[in-house]
Amino acid sequence: MTLDRRAFATALFAASVALPLAVTTAWASDKPHRLALQISDGDEHKMNAVLNVAANVSRYYSDKGEEVEIRIVAFNAGLNMLLADRTPVATRLKSFKQGMPNVTFDACENTLDSLTRKEGKEPPLVENATRVPAGVVTLMELSEQGWTIVRP
Repeated sequence: MTLDRRAFATALFAASVALPLAVTTAWASDKPHRLALQISDGDEHKMNAVLNVAANVSRYYSDKGEEVEIRIVAFNAGLNMLLADRTPVATRLKSFKQGMPNVTFDACENTLDSLTRKEGKEPPLVENATRVPAGVVTLMELSEQGWTIVRP
């Protein structure tokens, strides 16, 4: 093989490796970032930690001019975060509703059903909570769809 053929073969190999990476990178940057945060503890500090992570991630990508979708999935004792009559973070939830429409809140119906049986009536959810059949199943399905799952 002459030097020209060797250089051509090397360039061809480099292009075959670099092109898919460039296409993948371009494709990935067109999609919004997707983060699901789990809250399953009834501790106010954990609830605030989840809200802090959501706010920081939202602000980070907003500052970069990139889209991010954030879902906070509450189940077990973490559902208290989304119960209107007992949430310790009501003020922060209202500010999220007003200032961060890219952050949504999912309330586990399994946990809500258990609370309803135990308390004799269904506790009310905060305005910006959406019901999902099962919190853990929601997290599993989001993971299968490529979302990043974090439990702060």
